[in-house]
Amino acid sequence: DHLKVIAKIETAVLDGGLFAMAMPRGSGKTSLCETAAVWAMLFGHREFVMIIGSDRDHAKQMLDSIKAEIEHNDLLHEDFPEVCEPVRRLEGIHQRAPGQLCGGAATNIHWTDQEIVLPTVQGSRGSGAIVRVAGITGRVRGAKYKRPDGRSVRPSLVLIDDPQTDESAKSPSQCTGRERIIAGAVLGLAGPGRKIAGLSTLTVVARDDLADRLLNSQRHPQWQGERLKMVYAFPTEEALWTQYAEHRAQGLRAGRGLSDATKFYRKNRKAMDAGSAVAWPQRFNPDELSALQHAMNLRLQDEAAFAAECQNEPLAPALEAAPEITAEEIAMKTNGRPRGEVPSTCTTLTAFIDVQGKALYWTAIGWEPVFTGYVVDYGTFPDQRQPYFTLREIRRTLAMQFPRAGLEGALYGGLQELTQMLFAREWKTDTGAVMRIGRCMIDANWGMSTDIVYQLCRQSAHSAMLTPSHGRWVGATSVPMAAYTRKPGDRVGSNWRMPAPTGRRAIRHILFDANAWKSHVMQRLSVPLGDSGCLSLFAERGDPHRMFAEQLAAERRVPVEARGRTVDEWKLRQPGLDNHYLDCAVGCAVAASMEGIALEGIGTPGPLKRQRIKFAEISARRQR
Repeated sequence: DHLKVIAKIETAVLDGGLFAMAMPRGSGKTSLCETAAVWAMLFGHREFVMIIGSDRDHAKQMLDSIKAEIEHNDLLHEDFPEVCEPVRRLEGIHQRAPGQLCGGAATNIHWTDQEIVLPTVQGSRGSGAIVRVAGITGRVRGAKYKRPDGRSVRPSLVLIDDPQTDESAKSPSQCTGRERIIAGAVLGLAGPGRKIAGLSTLTVVARDDLADRLLNSQRHPQWQGERLKMVYAFPTEEALWTQYAEHRAQGLRAGRGLSDATKFYRKNRKAMDAGSAVAWPQRFNPDELSALQHAMNLRLQDEAAFAAECQNEPLAPALEAAPEITAEEIAMKTNGRPRGEVPSTCTTLTAFIDVQGKALYWTAIGWEPVFTGYVVDYGTFPDQRQPYFTLREIRRTLAMQFPRAGLEGALYGGLQELTQMLFAREWKTDTGAVMRIGRCMIDANWGMSTDIVYQLCRQSAHSAMLTPSHGRWVGATSVPMAAYTRKPGDRVGSNWRMPAPTGRRAIRHILFDANAWKSHVMQRLSVPLGDSGCLSLFAERGDPHRMFAEQLAAERRVPVEARGRTVDEWKLRQPGLDNHYLDCAVGCAVAASMEGIALEGIGTPGPLKRQRIKFAEISARRQR
């Protein structure tokens, strides 16, 4: 595998091309990248090499290692004295570099913590070669260097070493951000009309992280991704390895280390090695006998970490901490219908608006009577005109859309324009008929939005179809909505209630169990295409649903048991993740339930039956 990676490096340096190689943790990825940069410069294969790490500190450490090679490696000095000798003459005092001469001519050495410019020496193949390092989230775009002769050069080779951290690997938004940097800023380093050669050495930390994406030939075919492993075939004798695990655990608990397990392995090694194949036979510790034993010890220590960092094949997300369907699976769950088209089998079309200070998120979903749903469109107001962004990155805001209004006025104006657009739109079906939105709910929970939402729903020309909504956290220790006291005039449905209008707002609103309905939506997304009760997305070319899917999968289910019942409580996977489209999908489903949509075999409660009471009985009650 090391020879395979070295061959890929040589191909990238000499002939060009992009290669992504996933290597097990500890395989020497960083050393290979550093040595590749030195080799490419000293032999004159590339005059400007860019090395990119996961962050700025990582990148600086790589440059320090390259400096140490050039300054202190005696074998390198013997082969390339024209490069190493001028560096050694600085004697570690890099301020001497600007005044250094060789044969009466300036060497033009540049020696900083982010960049090296090798000495300009006549006859040197690496004369004036440049290596620069940067963190992937730092200043990458527009890298260039102006030589003393006035010629500007740009990077022609980029080496990307482990471009993600453990934290960024678990954040879909950070993965997407770094993915966009590589596709745009990094691959554009060579400048207009030129292609850059590159190699990316990776370790997959989690499913659908940055490394997993770059290695996906369907998503990034230009990177020619390949996964290398610590173990290519596991031993067939599982019973002996089970006994080995018991010896290992007993020895560790007794403070004897691996001695008991190693003794057992030495006795049964031939049978325990049968059928196995390891990548690096020499990789094992002094208290171990083979690379296979070392790998199995790592696997027994933490199977999830071993699968990700040693095999580059992460295990499926744990059931207790993840939704049943991933963001990538959601994005791929398309029904083949064009954007905006409603299936003729749908009997109702619902919409939901999630209110945020900068913008409004909205989604429209068509529903069949048995809760089979079709996401027909979604977006933001104002329209951001780009396929991926986060709430923090929004540039076209409500304040910009209504520059003369304050925050409340801009929010009201945005809701007014968006609702008019949604209700005025004629949603075509596959038979050419026209549908219109039957129910639109608006989030009334955000900050100062409550009064504004109620005011709009009361004053709008579409007030009969607009409903303020309040998602309620109903956890395992909370009183379930089914146990709420039902009063005359209330409408009650499956985990939602519409109280009779009271108080100063005097308008009907809806309360719903946010946890229960999030579970409902994720169950609909988990139903295979074609089955009753499935929720699917419209189809478009490319990767248009990435942001929508990531927001739907932004929360994880945590089963909590209390008071004799188990409740799925939903929490953000990482602080700061956007989940606005998840709220929209949940709101559309609640609105559908209000319109009579129900799962097969589960009815929708009808209106409360009023009991006749005689006037005499009312008078008697008052007297009591």
